[in-house]
Amino acid sequence: MSLQIGQTAPDFSLFDSDKKKTSLHDYRGRYVLLLFFPAAFTSTCTRELCSTRDHIAVYEGANAQVFGISVDSVYALAKYKEEQRLNFPLLSDFNKEVSAAYGSLYPLFNYEMRGVSKRSAFVIDPEGLLQYAEVLENAGELPDFEAIRKVLTASK
Repeated sequence: MSLQIGQTAPDFSLFDSDKKKTSLHDYRGRYVLLLFFPAAFTSTCTRELCSTRDHIAVYEGANAQVFGISVDSVYALAKYKEEQRLNFPLLSDFNKEVSAAYGSLYPLFNYEMRGVSKRSAFVIDPEGLLQYAEVLENAGELPDFEAIRKVLTASK
């Protein structure tokens, strides 16, 4: 399933690494950046999420809430968030439903793992509409963060 710019973003509720249920609809009125990533503790994911951590002021300045989403358990995400000192919530899509709804699920990944989140980025505006969508087939690539920043700053 391919999501289109301007369409309503699929709503969801997931548990974060603090075991708190988080729902997308609770963030209406502000921008949301969803960063789907394949797996905690891997090199490219760590580079991506630590870069986001280091540039969090850019997102906060655009009134954007950042969420990292993977199919890892809340327990693995809690340890990963702690070790990397991430300053934004990590959400567990352990049941793979949200990744599938966003067209961000590898049917087969490394080491014959099935149902791993694709590296993807989505910007959702305050009305709940998609303003940016990037789904990468190659997990070694990173989202175009400059394009994401442009979408967020164009709103000001």
